[in-house]
Amino acid sequence: MAAETKPESRRRFRWIDLVGLIFLLGLAVLPPLTEIHKQLILVAIAVFQMIEGRLIAWLPHRGRIYSVLIKIFLATLLLQHTGTVAINSNYWPIYFLPVVTAAVYFGPLATLGWTALASLAYCFYLVPAVYIDNYEIPASGYEILAIRLVFLFSAAILINRFSIEIRRQMDRYRELSATLAESNRQLQQAQANVRRAERLAALGQLSAGLAHEIRNPLGIIKGSAEMLQQKLGASNPSAAELSGYISAEVNRLNALVSRFLDFARPSRLELKPLDLRPIFDRALEVAHHRYPQMNISVERHFANDLPPVLADEQLFEQVFVNLILNACEAMGAGAEENGAAPPDSAPNPLSAIPPKLEIRMAPESRDGLLGVTVEIADTGPGIAEDFREQIFNPFVSSKKTGVGLGLSIVAKIVDDHGGSIQLVSGPGEGARFRLFLPGAPSAVPASLTK
Repeated sequence: MAAETKPESRRRFRWIDLVGLIFLLGLAVLPPLTEIHKQLILVAIAVFQMIEGRLIAWLPHRGRIYSVLIKIFLATLLLQHTGTVAINSNYWPIYFLPVVTAAVYFGPLATLGWTALASLAYCFYLVPAVYIDNYEIPASGYEILAIRLVFLFSAAILINRFSIEIRRQMDRYRELSATLAESNRQLQQAQANVRRAERLAALGQLSAGLAHEIRNPLGIIKGSAEMLQQKLGASNPSAAELSGYISAEVNRLNALVSRFLDFARPSRLELKPLDLRPIFDRALEVAHHRYPQMNISVERHFANDLPPVLADEQLFEQVFVNLILNACEAMGAGAEENGAAPPDSAPNPLSAIPPKLEIRMAPESRDGLLGVTVEIADTGPGIAEDFREQIFNPFVSSKKTGVGLGLSIVAKIVDDHGGSIQLVSGPGEGARFRLFLPGAPSAVPASLTK
């Protein structure tokens, strides 16, 4: 069983490599000095030790097998040229080299297998010694051979044990590093949410004050315009028409003030366990009535095992309506009405893609809490890089006539429900929003007020 360590893609020369070369040089100056084959084999071992890391990087899986095989082959050749009888060569510890290599690269069973192969290569020299050269090997010789083999296996198991423990420690460190990185990401997200909540609170208070101050004179202006229209309707048609314009614009401003108040006032949630699918279908109907001529295909991907969520039905219908309308407008619906730029005013790499709205709902568990993840994606031009960081801030809009409260209200509602909303699409892609809503507890009252 091979170990699951990943070799370094680029191995640099280290001081331990220099130590290995010094030991090989020491073997080169020991007897037999004049044996040229011995020197060449030692040079081959030294060269292979230097390029082994590149071989492993080039062939991550087979390279380790080739490495052990080449070292067994070179060790076997070295014994043949360093003793009158190869089995009696004082260089037999060279077999520790492939054995240790196998113990570092592989698991316990594979290490035992490679050690057995090295032992067989060493014992192979018994065949020519006994059957060809007719040497008599006493019982003590076999005992010495057995002791040497036991040392090979013992070293292999011991080194493999330490190698596996080191790999386990490295895996634990990697897992800890990944956990810390995820915790750091969550902390940064929490800090961003806190900063956003503080900004929303401050802007909410300001908006509430301004809205109340504006609504009072608006009521006086509208009442005065209606009185003028009643008194001058027959005698002065132009004045009546102008007073009608005043009333219409006051109504529009009143609606805008109402949105400010919706954003500013604390939410009073009527919470109950809900299935989000019918709420989403109603939101789609609202969007269709808003833009009946839109030619946008809708793809639904709803899981069958969605848990109910504890939510305010009316507010979440508003959340879905806002997100769907934004997606439809991004794909060209109501372009003239909302003041968006015409499609040919700026290059859009997604313009060749047919307008499509994709909705996904699936169960998800976060921090041990089961909930529902909702994704709403469109094939529009996406969110510009300048707006991505502040897309949920109030008064931020890419529309010429937009107020910039739609996504702010959506984020506020989701936050009030203990959920989260993120823009997960990359630059140059259509917008994709991901919502997570915690599931309802097993037993919950039919209606709660927050």
